[in-house]
Amino acid sequence: PSADDLADEMEDVDFDDEGAEEPDAEAWETEDDEGVEDGMEAQDDSEVTFSLHSASVFCVSLDPKTNTLAVTGGEDDKAFVWRVSDGELLFECSGHKDSVTCAGFSHDSVFVATGDMSGLIKVWRVEAKEEVWSFEVGDLEWMEWHPQAHVLLAGTADGNSWMWKIPSGDCKTFQGPACPATCGRILPDGKRAVVGYEDGTMRIWDLKQGTSLHVLKGQDGHQDPLTCVASNQDGSLIMTGSVDCHAKLVNSATGKVVCVFKMESVAPKAPAGEGEEAESNSVESLGFCNVMPLAAVGYLDGTLAIYDLSTQSLRHKCQHESGIVQLLWEESSAVVYTCSLDGAVRLWDARSGKMISEYRGHSAEILDFAVNKDASIVVTTSGDHQAKVFCVQRPDR
Repeated sequence: PSADDLADEMEDVDFDDEGAEEPDAEAWETEDDEGVEDGMEAQDDSEVTFSLHSASVFCVSLDPKTNTLAVTGGEDDKAFVWRVSDGELLFECSGHKDSVTCAGFSHDSVFVATGDMSGLIKVWRVEAKEEVWSFEVGDLEWMEWHPQAHVLLAGTADGNSWMWKIPSGDCKTFQGPACPATCGRILPDGKRAVVGYEDGTMRIWDLKQGTSLHVLKGQDGHQDPLTCVASNQDGSLIMTGSVDCHAKLVNSATGKVVCVFKMESVAPKAPAGEGEEAESNSVESLGFCNVMPLAAVGYLDGTLAIYDLSTQSLRHKCQHESGIVQLLWEESSAVVYTCSLDGAVRLWDARSGKMISEYRGHSAEILDFAVNKDASIVVTTSGDHQAKVFCVQRPDR
Protein backbone atom coordinates (compact mmCIF):
# COMPACT_ATOMS: atom_id res chain seq x y z
CA PRO A 1 0.00 0.00 0.00
CA SER A 2 1.20 3.52 -0.77
CA ALA A 3 1.74 6.15 1.89
CA ASP A 4 -1.56 7.75 0.83
CA ASP A 5 -3.47 4.48 1.26
CA LEU A 6 -2.00 4.04 4.70
CA ALA A 7 -2.80 7.62 5.57
CA ASP A 8 -6.40 7.12 4.41
CA GLU A 9 -6.72 4.07 6.61
CA MET A 10 -5.36 6.04 9.53
CA GLU A 11 -8.04 8.69 9.00
CA ASP A 12 -10.67 6.17 10.09
CA VAL A 13 -8.93 5.54 13.38
CA ASP A 14 -10.41 7.41 16.32
CA PHE A 15 -7.74 9.30 18.20
CA ASP A 16 -8.49 10.30 21.72
CA ASP A 17 -7.49 13.93 22.17
CA GLU A 18 -7.96 14.02 25.92
CA GLY A 19 -4.82 14.95 27.73
CA ALA A 20 -3.18 15.91 24.47
CA GLU A 21 -1.31 18.68 26.26
CA GLU A 22 0.67 16.37 28.51
CA PRO A 23 0.95 13.00 26.85
CA ASP A 24 2.04 10.42 29.37
CA ALA A 25 5.25 8.97 27.94
CA GLU A 26 4.50 5.38 28.88
CA ALA A 27 0.93 5.44 27.65
CA TRP A 28 2.13 7.02 24.44
CA GLU A 29 4.66 4.28 23.83
CA THR A 30 2.22 1.45 24.28
CA GLU A 31 -0.46 3.11 22.18
CA ASP A 32 1.84 3.54 19.24
CA ASP A 33 3.73 0.28 19.48
CA GLU A 34 1.74 -1.48 16.81
CA GLY A 35 2.90 -1.09 13.25
CA VAL A 36 5.97 0.88 14.19
CA GLU A 37 9.39 -0.14 13.01
CA ASP A 38 11.27 -1.85 15.80
CA GLY A 39 13.12 0.55 18.03
CA MET A 40 11.72 3.62 16.31
CA GLU A 41 9.32 4.42 19.15
CA ALA A 42 11.58 3.46 22.03
CA GLN A 43 13.47 6.72 22.38
CA ASP A 44 11.87 10.13 22.81
CA ASP A 45 14.29 13.02 23.20
CA SER A 46 11.61 15.68 22.72
CA GLU A 47 10.58 18.23 25.36
CA VAL A 48 7.09 18.96 24.04
CA THR A 49 4.65 16.97 21.90
CA PHE A 50 1.77 18.62 20.06
CA SER A 51 -0.91 16.04 19.26
CA LEU A 52 -4.03 17.85 18.07
CA HIS A 53 -3.61 16.68 14.46
CA SER A 54 -5.41 13.46 13.58
CA ALA A 55 -3.34 12.59 10.49
CA SER A 56 0.14 13.21 9.05
CA VAL A 57 1.54 16.68 9.83
CA PHE A 58 3.05 18.06 6.63
CA CYS A 59 4.49 21.46 7.48
CA VAL A 60 5.76 23.64 10.30
CA SER A 61 6.99 27.19 10.60
CA LEU A 62 8.15 29.32 13.54
CA ASP A 63 7.18 32.93 14.04
CA PRO A 64 10.29 34.93 13.01
CA LYS A 65 9.98 37.72 15.57
CA THR A 66 9.98 35.79 18.84
CA ASN A 67 10.29 32.13 17.80
CA THR A 68 7.73 31.34 20.51
CA LEU A 69 4.89 30.24 18.21
CA ALA A 70 4.64 27.43 15.70
CA VAL A 71 2.10 26.86 12.96
CA THR A 72 1.54 23.32 11.70
CA GLY A 73 -0.61 22.02 8.85
CA GLY A 74 -1.75 18.48 8.22
CA GLU A 75 -3.54 15.86 6.21
CA ASP A 76 -6.55 16.30 8.51
CA ASP A 77 -7.30 19.59 6.64
CA LYS A 78 -6.35 21.49 9.77
CA ALA A 79 -3.76 24.08 10.75
CA PHE A 80 -2.98 25.12 14.31
CA VAL A 81 -1.00 27.96 15.86
CA TRP A 82 0.49 26.84 19.17
CA ARG A 83 3.06 27.75 21.79
CA VAL A 84 6.44 26.08 21.44
CA SER A 85 7.21 26.20 25.17
CA ASP A 86 4.35 23.93 26.24
CA GLY A 87 2.38 22.90 23.15
CA GLU A 88 -0.58 25.03 24.24
CA LEU A 89 -3.03 25.77 21.38
CA LEU A 90 -3.41 29.47 20.55
CA PHE A 91 -5.99 29.03 17.79
CA GLU A 92 -7.08 26.79 14.96
CA CYS A 93 -6.89 28.09 11.38
CA SER A 94 -10.24 26.59 10.43
CA GLY A 95 -12.08 26.27 7.14
CA HIS A 96 -9.62 24.37 4.96
CA LYS A 97 -11.03 21.68 2.70
CA ASP A 98 -7.92 19.70 1.81
CA SER A 99 -4.56 18.78 3.34
CA VAL A 100 -2.77 21.87 4.65
CA THR A 101 0.65 21.65 3.00
CA CYS A 102 1.91 25.23 3.40
CA ALA A 103 1.97 27.44 6.49
CA GLY A 104 4.12 30.37 7.55
CA PHE A 105 4.31 33.66 9.44
CA SER A 106 4.95 37.07 7.92
CA HIS A 107 8.41 38.59 8.52
CA ASP A 108 7.16 40.52 11.58
CA SER A 109 4.92 37.72 12.93
CA VAL A 110 1.80 39.89 12.52
CA PHE A 111 0.12 37.47 10.11
CA VAL A 112 0.11 33.73 9.60
CA ALA A 113 -0.82 32.18 6.25
CA THR A 114 -2.09 28.64 5.66
CA GLY A 115 -2.60 26.98 2.30
CA ASP A 116 -4.20 23.68 1.35
CA MET A 117 -3.63 21.41 -1.64
CA SER A 118 -6.85 22.50 -3.33
CA GLY A 119 -5.50 26.05 -3.50
CA LEU A 120 -7.43 27.69 -0.67
CA ILE A 121 -5.13 30.18 1.08
CA LYS A 122 -6.11 31.94 4.31
CA VAL A 123 -4.35 34.66 6.28
CA TRP A 124 -4.93 35.29 9.98
CA ARG A 125 -3.96 38.17 12.22
CA VAL A 126 -2.05 36.37 14.95
CA GLU A 127 -2.77 38.66 17.89
CA ALA A 128 -6.52 38.89 17.18
CA LYS A 129 -6.66 35.21 16.13
CA GLU A 130 -8.95 36.22 13.29
CA GLU A 131 -9.04 35.51 9.57
CA VAL A 132 -8.36 38.67 7.54
CA TRP A 133 -8.12 37.36 3.97
CA SER A 134 -8.69 34.28 1.88
CA PHE A 135 -8.32 33.45 -1.79
CA GLU A 136 -8.58 30.42 -4.01
CA VAL A 137 -6.06 29.51 -6.70
CA GLY A 138 -5.30 26.31 -8.61
CA ASP A 139 -3.75 23.33 -6.82
CA LEU A 140 -1.12 24.76 -4.48
CA GLU A 141 2.54 23.72 -4.84
CA TRP A 142 4.33 26.19 -2.53
CA MET A 143 3.82 29.44 -0.64
CA GLU A 144 6.21 31.99 0.85
CA TRP A 145 6.08 35.34 2.62
CA HIS A 146 8.11 38.31 1.42
CA PRO A 147 11.19 38.88 3.64
CA GLN A 148 10.36 42.56 4.35
CA ALA A 149 6.70 43.21 3.51
CA HIS A 150 3.17 41.91 4.05
CA VAL A 151 3.26 40.24 0.65
CA LEU A 152 2.56 36.59 -0.06
CA LEU A 153 3.82 34.59 -3.04
CA ALA A 154 2.49 31.20 -4.12
CA GLY A 155 2.98 28.78 -7.00
CA THR A 156 0.32 26.51 -8.47
CA ALA A 157 -0.03 23.37 -10.56
CA ASP A 158 -1.15 25.37 -13.61
CA GLY A 159 2.26 27.07 -13.79
CA ASN A 160 1.20 30.42 -12.40
CA SER A 161 2.80 32.22 -9.49
CA TRP A 162 0.63 34.66 -7.57
CA MET A 163 1.60 37.64 -5.45
CA TRP A 164 -0.79 39.38 -3.05
CA LYS A 165 -0.58 42.38 -0.77
CA ILE A 166 -2.03 41.40 2.60
CA PRO A 167 -4.66 42.19 3.81
CA SER A 168 -5.85 44.30 0.83
CA GLY A 169 -5.50 41.38 -1.57
CA ASP A 170 -4.04 43.44 -4.45
CA CYS A 171 -2.81 40.79 -6.81
CA LYS A 172 -0.28 40.12 -9.55
CA THR A 173 0.34 36.91 -11.50
CA PHE A 174 3.48 35.59 -13.14
CA GLN A 175 2.71 33.21 -15.96
CA GLY A 176 5.11 30.32 -16.25
CA PRO A 177 5.14 27.46 -18.74
CA ALA A 178 2.01 25.29 -18.88
CA CYS A 179 3.20 22.96 -16.13
CA PRO A 180 3.35 23.11 -12.32
CA ALA A 181 5.47 25.76 -10.59
CA THR A 182 7.05 23.20 -8.28
CA CYS A 183 9.18 25.43 -6.02
CA GLY A 184 9.90 29.09 -5.45
CA ARG A 185 11.84 31.52 -3.32
CA ILE A 186 11.82 35.30 -2.96
CA LEU A 187 15.41 36.55 -3.12
CA PRO A 188 16.77 38.50 -0.13
CA ASP A 189 16.56 41.86 -1.98
CA GLY A 190 12.77 41.40 -1.99
CA LYS A 191 12.64 42.54 -5.62
CA ARG A 192 13.09 39.24 -7.41
CA ALA A 193 11.83 35.70 -7.05
CA VAL A 194 13.16 32.48 -8.49
CA VAL A 195 10.63 29.84 -9.53
CA GLY A 196 11.30 26.27 -10.66
CA TYR A 197 8.97 24.29 -12.90
CA GLU A 198 8.07 20.71 -13.63
CA ASP A 199 9.52 20.91 -17.16
CA GLY A 200 13.01 21.51 -15.72
CA THR A 201 13.08 25.24 -16.41
CA MET A 202 13.79 27.99 -13.90
CA ARG A 203 12.84 31.65 -14.10
CA ILE A 204 14.00 34.70 -12.20
CA TRP A 205 11.10 37.15 -11.97
CA ASP A 206 11.09 40.90 -11.41
CA LEU A 207 8.31 41.18 -8.83
CA LYS A 208 7.52 44.85 -9.49
CA GLN A 209 7.44 44.69 -13.28
CA GLY A 210 5.98 41.19 -13.46
CA THR A 211 8.53 40.26 -16.12
CA SER A 212 11.00 37.40 -16.22
CA LEU A 213 14.61 38.59 -16.05
CA HIS A 214 16.16 35.21 -16.89
CA VAL A 215 14.88 31.87 -18.13
CA LEU A 216 17.08 28.80 -17.73
CA LYS A 217 16.06 25.95 -19.98
CA GLY A 218 17.57 23.26 -22.19
CA GLN A 219 21.19 22.64 -21.20
CA ASP A 220 21.02 25.41 -18.59
CA GLY A 221 17.87 24.02 -17.03
CA HIS A 222 17.25 20.57 -15.58
CA GLN A 223 16.22 17.40 -17.41
CA ASP A 224 13.50 16.65 -14.86
CA PRO A 225 11.19 18.61 -12.53
CA LEU A 226 12.76 21.03 -10.06
CA THR A 227 12.25 20.00 -6.44
CA CYS A 228 13.86 22.83 -4.46
CA VAL A 229 15.56 26.18 -4.77
CA ALA A 230 17.64 28.28 -2.36
CA SER A 231 19.71 31.45 -2.40
CA ASN A 232 22.73 32.58 -0.44
CA GLN A 233 22.46 35.38 2.12
CA ASP A 234 22.93 38.30 -0.29
CA GLY A 235 21.00 36.66 -3.11
CA SER A 236 23.92 36.69 -5.55
CA LEU A 237 23.85 32.91 -5.91
CA ILE A 238 20.92 30.58 -6.45
CA MET A 239 20.95 26.82 -6.20
CA THR A 240 18.35 24.60 -7.83
CA GLY A 241 17.74 20.91 -7.20
CA SER A 242 15.92 18.44 -9.38
CA VAL A 243 14.68 14.89 -9.77
CA ASP A 244 17.53 14.57 -12.32
CA CYS A 245 20.08 14.22 -9.43
CA HIS A 246 21.72 17.53 -10.31
CA ALA A 247 22.12 20.68 -8.22
CA LYS A 248 22.94 23.78 -10.26
CA LEU A 249 24.64 26.90 -8.97
CA VAL A 250 23.41 30.02 -10.79
CA ASN A 251 24.53 33.65 -10.77
CA SER A 252 21.27 35.51 -10.07
CA ALA A 253 22.41 38.75 -11.75
CA THR A 254 23.40 37.17 -15.07
CA GLY A 255 21.25 34.04 -15.02
CA LYS A 256 24.32 32.00 -15.94
CA VAL A 257 25.02 28.52 -14.55
CA VAL A 258 28.23 28.71 -12.50
CA CYS A 259 28.60 24.97 -11.95
CA VAL A 260 26.70 21.70 -11.70
CA PHE A 261 26.96 19.25 -8.81
CA LYS A 262 25.97 15.66 -9.45
CA MET A 263 25.94 12.79 -6.98
CA GLU A 264 26.04 9.21 -8.19
CA SER A 265 23.61 7.08 -6.22
CA VAL A 266 25.43 5.20 -3.46
CA ALA A 267 22.54 2.93 -2.64
CA PRO A 268 21.88 0.50 -5.48
CA LYS A 269 18.97 -0.92 -3.52
CA ALA A 270 17.02 -1.89 -6.64
CA PRO A 271 17.67 -5.27 -8.27
CA ALA A 272 19.69 -5.11 -11.49
CA GLY A 273 16.56 -5.36 -13.62
CA GLU A 274 15.02 -2.22 -12.14
CA GLY A 275 17.68 0.22 -13.16
CA GLU A 276 15.32 3.15 -12.86
CA GLU A 277 15.26 3.02 -9.06
CA ALA A 278 19.01 3.07 -8.72
CA GLU A 279 19.24 5.82 -11.34
CA SER A 280 16.94 8.40 -9.89
CA ASN A 281 18.62 9.97 -6.90
CA SER A 282 16.51 13.06 -6.58
CA VAL A 283 17.76 16.22 -4.85
CA GLU A 284 15.29 16.70 -1.98
CA SER A 285 16.62 19.80 -0.23
CA LEU A 286 19.51 22.25 -0.38
CA GLY A 287 20.86 25.38 1.27
CA PHE A 288 23.78 27.76 1.68
CA CYS A 289 25.95 28.26 4.75
CA ASN A 290 25.98 31.90 5.95
CA VAL A 291 29.45 31.90 7.49
CA MET A 292 31.56 29.86 5.04
CA PRO A 293 31.45 29.34 1.25
CA LEU A 294 29.66 26.01 1.61
CA ALA A 295 26.42 24.56 0.30
CA ALA A 296 24.60 21.41 1.41
CA VAL A 297 22.54 19.13 -0.80
CA GLY A 298 20.33 16.34 0.53
CA TYR A 299 19.52 13.38 -1.71
CA LEU A 300 16.79 10.77 -1.78
CA ASP A 301 19.33 7.97 -1.26
CA GLY A 302 20.32 9.44 2.12
CA THR A 303 23.47 11.27 1.05
CA LEU A 304 24.15 14.69 2.55
CA ALA A 305 26.75 16.32 0.31
CA ILE A 306 28.71 19.34 1.51
CA TYR A 307 30.14 21.29 -1.43
CA ASP A 308 32.91 23.88 -1.27
CA LEU A 309 31.77 26.79 -3.43
CA SER A 310 35.20 28.40 -3.70
CA THR A 311 36.67 25.29 -5.32
CA GLN A 312 33.33 23.99 -6.67
CA SER A 313 34.13 20.55 -5.30
CA LEU A 314 32.65 17.94 -2.98
CA ARG A 315 33.99 18.42 0.54
CA HIS A 316 32.13 15.77 2.56
CA LYS A 317 29.60 13.00 2.08
CA CYS A 318 27.52 12.25 5.17
CA GLN A 319 25.51 9.08 4.78
CA HIS A 320 22.03 8.48 6.23
CA GLU A 321 20.32 5.10 6.42
CA SER A 322 17.26 6.45 4.64
CA GLY A 323 16.26 9.32 2.38
CA ILE A 324 16.77 12.94 3.43
CA VAL A 325 13.54 14.94 3.53
CA GLN A 326 14.89 18.38 4.36
CA LEU A 327 18.00 20.21 5.50
CA LEU A 328 18.56 23.57 7.18
CA TRP A 329 21.71 25.49 8.08
CA GLU A 330 22.11 27.22 11.41
CA GLU A 331 21.93 30.96 10.89
CA SER A 332 25.39 31.79 12.21
CA SER A 333 27.51 28.64 12.11
CA ALA A 334 28.67 25.87 9.79
CA VAL A 335 26.22 23.37 11.29
CA VAL A 336 23.62 21.75 9.06
CA TYR A 337 20.50 19.92 10.28
CA THR A 338 18.86 17.06 8.40
CA CYS A 339 15.64 15.16 8.89
CA SER A 340 15.02 11.87 7.20
CA LEU A 341 12.55 9.10 6.54
CA ASP A 342 13.87 7.19 9.57
CA GLY A 343 12.30 9.73 11.93
CA ALA A 344 15.50 11.29 13.28
CA VAL A 345 16.95 14.82 13.22
CA ARG A 346 20.72 15.00 12.90
CA LEU A 347 23.22 17.83 13.31
CA TRP A 348 26.37 17.80 11.18
CA ASP A 349 29.54 19.86 11.39
CA ALA A 350 30.05 20.87 7.76
CA ARG A 351 33.73 21.63 8.35
CA SER A 352 34.60 18.10 9.44
CA GLY A 353 31.66 16.22 7.93
CA LYS A 354 31.07 14.57 11.31
CA MET A 355 27.71 14.10 12.99
CA ILE A 356 27.36 16.22 16.15
CA SER A 357 24.15 14.74 17.54
CA GLU A 358 20.96 12.91 16.76
CA TYR A 359 17.43 13.39 18.13
CA ARG A 360 14.62 10.84 18.00
CA GLY A 361 11.05 10.67 19.21
CA HIS A 362 8.79 10.15 16.20
CA SER A 363 7.36 6.76 15.29
CA ALA A 364 7.22 7.62 11.58
CA GLU A 365 9.13 9.68 9.04
CA ILE A 366 9.74 13.39 9.69
CA LEU A 367 8.04 15.45 6.98
CA ASP A 368 9.20 18.96 7.87
CA PHE A 369 11.14 20.82 10.55
CA ALA A 370 12.15 24.31 11.64
CA VAL A 371 15.04 25.65 13.73
CA ASN A 372 14.80 28.79 15.85
CA LYS A 373 17.16 31.75 15.40
CA ASP A 374 19.66 30.90 18.12
CA ALA A 375 19.52 27.22 17.17
CA SER A 376 18.40 26.10 20.62
CA ILE A 377 15.25 24.27 19.53
CA VAL A 378 14.07 22.18 16.59
CA VAL A 379 10.36 21.71 15.85
CA THR A 380 9.48 18.65 13.75
CA THR A 381 6.35 17.27 12.09
CA SER A 382 5.76 13.65 11.20
CA GLY A 383 3.63 10.97 9.65
CA ASP A 384 2.84 9.85 13.21
CA HIS A 385 0.30 12.74 13.50
CA GLN A 386 2.51 14.66 15.91
CA ALA A 387 4.72 17.71 16.07
CA LYS A 388 7.58 17.72 18.54
CA VAL A 389 9.93 20.25 20.08
CA PHE A 390 13.52 19.19 20.73
CA CYS A 391 16.01 21.19 22.78
CA VAL A 392 19.39 21.21 21.08
CA GLN A 393 22.23 20.51 23.48
CA ARG A 394 25.54 21.66 22.07
CA PRO A 395 28.66 21.18 24.17
CA ASP A 396 30.67 23.29 21.71
CA ARG A 397 28.69 26.47 22.48
